[in-house]
Amino acid sequence: MLRLLATIRKEWQLLVRDKMGLTLLFVMPVVLITVMALIQDAPFKDYQDVKFDILTVDNDHGRLGKYIREGLASGGQFNIIDTLDGHPVTEQQARELVNNGHYKISIIVPAGSTAAIVSNANRIVNDITQRMGMSVSLPVKKGADSLNVVIYFDPAAKKAFKGAIHQALDNFLTQVETDMLLGRIQQQLRRKDTTATPNDTLPIRLQAVGLKEHATGTSKQLDVVSNSVQHNVPAWSIFAMFFIVIPIAGNMIREREDGSLLRMKLIPGSYLLILAGKMLFFVGICLLQFYLMMLVGIYAMPLLDLPKLVMGHDQGATLLVAGAIGLAATAYGILIGTLFKTPNQALNFGAISIVILSAIGGIWIPLEVMPANMQVIGHLSPLSWGLDAINDIYLRNGDIGYVWKNVLRLVLTGGVMLAVAGFVEKRRMN
Repeated sequence: MLRLLATIRKEWQLLVRDKMGLTLLFVMPVVLITVMALIQDAPFKDYQDVKFDILTVDNDHGRLGKYIREGLASGGQFNIIDTLDGHPVTEQQARELVNNGHYKISIIVPAGSTAAIVSNANRIVNDITQRMGMSVSLPVKKGADSLNVVIYFDPAAKKAFKGAIHQALDNFLTQVETDMLLGRIQQQLRRKDTTATPNDTLPIRLQAVGLKEHATGTSKQLDVVSNSVQHNVPAWSIFAMFFIVIPIAGNMIREREDGSLLRMKLIPGSYLLILAGKMLFFVGICLLQFYLMMLVGIYAMPLLDLPKLVMGHDQGATLLVAGAIGLAATAYGILIGTLFKTPNQALNFGAISIVILSAIGGIWIPLEVMPANMQVIGHLSPLSWGLDAINDIYLRNGDIGYVWKNVLRLVLTGGVMLAVAGFVEKRRMN
């Protein structure tokens, strides 16, 4: 017990004296999660939260152009701009402005588009009524025009953005053509039905089955949306916790060099108590780091016009996960401090390895957007296990039953690293 208490007291005194180390452990992580949350706020937002200016050139002046403008405006995603400086936007002007990056997108509705849709609808109705034995001949254009709604994108626009716009416009075109076709069919049905009154619209409904989103959990669970704060605060907190390897490894190597470790070993008892003292102290520091970052997410982020961090409902599970992450991080620091002989070796390897593990473990960007082979490698990172467990609690409203596997992985990994460190140190002593 004397060794345990002496180790904890020694680590406390070393940490308090190291002002730069305190800054690295507590101040830098706060700055890091704040900067990352601000930078990644826009990419994490839904399209509904981001508005784009869209240039529209309506050369048709018919139903199609009107429907496209109204459809885009009603979604709340776009500001429709069809005039500049009091003059209608021309196609040449729109193309130049988009190419120069002043606007992200422009839509050109060609002349005769609505007439082409009407002609196509009439052609279909004529074919249907003839097959039904009805003598109907709606006007149809003899030559089928090849018309296309033209879209100009900023050359720097992302592929996902282009795909979303293409899908939305395709839906508008399909809806307009469907509405016109149904309108023509309704007209013929009213002519055929002698009992129909002029005000009888004879509604035709194509959609028999609708689409409605439901939550996967129970109604009592919190409705949490993944955003920049929900990802970056836990993710970079885990990153900061693993950077505890730098002061741990540095202190252990200095202890060997100045002889203080030898003096501690002369205290009667097992060397495992020294390791246990280090573990208890630095796991406690990791927990303090973690909850400080969570407080920043809850109280400081809203002051920067960012979403508030939601921590889920099972705080016991959160504490368990944070403790397991702290144990793995501390064990990694002890292993590095044991294996390497000089501070430069240990600090360089420790810092670079943590950056690599965080990059492949989903700290920088979510694992699901990585290539499939990188996702497999990423799931081998202890930082990925910790982040998955935190997401299970914060986003899926999970409890200990959700996270015990990742907690077990972290604890076993920490145990293996401590065993290796103890074996190496024992051989060094002999």
